Amino acid sequence: STMEETDREAVATAVQRVAGMLQRPDQLDKVEQYRRREARKKASVEARLKVQSLIKLSVHGYQVMSRTLNLTGNEELRKNHLHITFRELVSYCFYCLVFIFLYFDCVVLLFFFPFLFSVVSVPEIVRETQDLIERGELLQAHRKLMDLECSRDNLMYEQYRMDSKNTHDMNLIHTYFGDMQKLSEELAKQLWMVVQRSLVTVRRDPTLLVSVVRIIEREEKIDRRMLDRKKQTGFIPPGRPKKWKEKMFNILERTVSTRIEGTQADTRESDKMWLVRHLEIIRKYVLDDLLVAKTLLDQCFPPHYDIFNKLLNMYHQALSTRMQELAAEDLEANEIVSLLTWVLNTYKSAEMMGNSELSPEVDVNSLDPLISQNVVDQLLSKYMSTLTSNIIGWLRKALETDKKDWIKETEPEADQDGYYQTTLPAIVFQMFEQNLQVAAQINEDLKTKVLLLCLQQMNSFLTRYKDEAQLYKEEHLKNRQYPQCYVQYMIAVINNCQTFKESIISLKRKYLKMEMEDTLSSSHTSMDATLDVIAKEGCSSLLDEVFMDLEPHLNELMTKKWLMGSNAVGTICVTVEDYFNDFAKIKKPYKKTMTVEAHRRVVVEYIRAIMLKRISFKNAEERKEGAEKMIKEAEQFRFLFKKLTAGSGEDTEGLCDIIEAIAEVIKLTDPSLLYLEVSTLVSKYPDIRDDHIAALLTVRGDASRDMKQNIIETLDQGPSQPNPNYVPIFKEITVPTLTVPKLLK
Repeated sequence: STMEETDREAVATAVQRVAGMLQRPDQLDKVEQYRRREARKKASVEARLKVQSLIKLSVHGYQVMSRTLNLTGNEELRKNHLHITFRELVSYCFYCLVFIFLYFDCVVLLFFFPFLFSVVSVPEIVRETQDLIERGELLQAHRKLMDLECSRDNLMYEQYRMDSKNTHDMNLIHTYFGDMQKLSEELAKQLWMVVQRSLVTVRRDPTLLVSVVRIIEREEKIDRRMLDRKKQTGFIPPGRPKKWKEKMFNILERTVSTRIEGTQADTRESDKMWLVRHLEIIRKYVLDDLLVAKTLLDQCFPPHYDIFNKLLNMYHQALSTRMQELAAEDLEANEIVSLLTWVLNTYKSAEMMGNSELSPEVDVNSLDPLISQNVVDQLLSKYMSTLTSNIIGWLRKALETDKKDWIKETEPEADQDGYYQTTLPAIVFQMFEQNLQVAAQINEDLKTKVLLLCLQQMNSFLTRYKDEAQLYKEEHLKNRQYPQCYVQYMIAVINNCQTFKESIISLKRKYLKMEMEDTLSSSHTSMDATLDVIAKEGCSSLLDEVFMDLEPHLNELMTKKWLMGSNAVGTICVTVEDYFNDFAKIKKPYKKTMTVEAHRRVVVEYIRAIMLKRISFKNAEERKEGAEKMIKEAEQFRFLFKKLTAGSGEDTEGLCDIIEAIAEVIKLTDPSLLYLEVSTLVSKYPDIRDDHIAALLTVRGDASRDMKQNIIETLDQGPSQPNPNYVPIFKEITVPTLTVPKLLK
């Protein structure tokens, strides 16, 4: 039979072992010793088998009882008997083992004593641990939890060794220790709350944080031990490895992210400065947190945690994520600047990561960029296009506002030197300045781009300014009573040209590197030319005003009325002087140009009056009287313009000399010397044409047609010796041709 075969095999094995033990004569002395050792081994194996069957018997009893209670279907009965659970069975098992111990003297049973002792009191220990957790005594709570886990794990391990396939018994043990799992989770929850508030806790109660770190370290050790045992035996208790250190770092990471995200208190709708505020709060929080981490937190963790560097990386990552989110929003121009300034400059400055108290642990040069260059470029590109349309809009609005001032009934303001001006140049350049200062915060390259943009837009703006000034003049000519302060505002427009010129130079000097000067020279030249045109046209329109008022008085010159003693020139001088009181508010160099131009135009108009042949002197007496009046009036003009140039040594003498030279031709009493006198005049002023000489001789009134013909023909051969400073004046003056009625006379 099978039983006999087993016995035979056992005997054969025993014979072999005994033979092995007794190979030398001296070993015979130890036979008794061998016998006792083998007896102990046998007893131990038998005892283990008995214990195992005892546990199985208890478990079987527990199952039968459970099934019976379920089958009865009596809820009350179940409730009353539910306390007869695994604990009572284990207690029963415990007394059985004591009994076996007394009878079998088994060494192996000693191994089970501690487990059974703690197993019996599990619910009590769970309650105590729960209380400790609630009181915040985390280290003691963890110590008890470790004891409980140790009991469970060792029981499970023994069960696994005896019968690794028996999952049912394993589950029974696991169920019995079920409350312990909840305890572990409860304790973990407390730890993570401390970890979440670690930067606050470390200031208020650093020992609490140290306790948490010690608990995590203990768990890490147990994890390592259990993993080693798994390698050797294949067994690992449920819930292992706990990986609490890894969880701690995950919680820290989430806490850092939440801290960064939670700093945005406002939106654009509620506060225009929302982004500036948000970035400033982030800067402050991050700097404070890292300083605490370096000075206090670092001391609460073992060095191998490298806690400061880990936190530094977490903050950097969280910031990078947040900045990318912000960059992806639909930001306005000023918000793009705020974001880029913060990302590119503030972050690594002494106000944040470059803070001296963070070094040497934080090296700003080794920090990665918060956002990629690609994102930076996209933001800059968006900024430039937004800024372009903004500047165009601002300039248009500024000009519209300025135009409204032009029609006011009050004079424009004057600067500290008394020159009329409007606020336009100040508004335009203040806007440019602000945008350049903002761009300079980001980098040099952007600053240059913004300067080029400002000047480019300025160029187009000046063309519009010129057109508006022209329209202003045209509107005024339709009704010269309106606007009331036309002259004063036209002066302000002229002066603004000078201010614009100076502002462009100062802007370039302040914001442009010397090597970039060439790239702007052409646009600068173009702007200067436009400004000169505006000023020149402005001056010209003001002189037109003067001469429109002078027209009736100029029409009186060289007429019978004039000869009879009219004071037309006196009125002309008073009117010019009156206008020039206003023109004193024009800035140099425009004022100087204007005085010269006014002088020239007065002389031209005077000579034109002569060439109009409105008078023809009847005799030598009249010629003398007329000539002397002309010389006197030339002197009046000379005096007036000397006064207007305030003795600035302006060479305007020569203009009045022309009137005097013409007067000499008219005054001449000896007709035989007429040719000589005329030839002297022509040699000084070579742009005098034949028709001018003919007109002059007509006014003289005593030269026959042949004589005129003779003089003109002879003059053509004569040499000319003009003054090198002479600016041709006669070419502007046309002589009216004789009409048919005149010829019939």
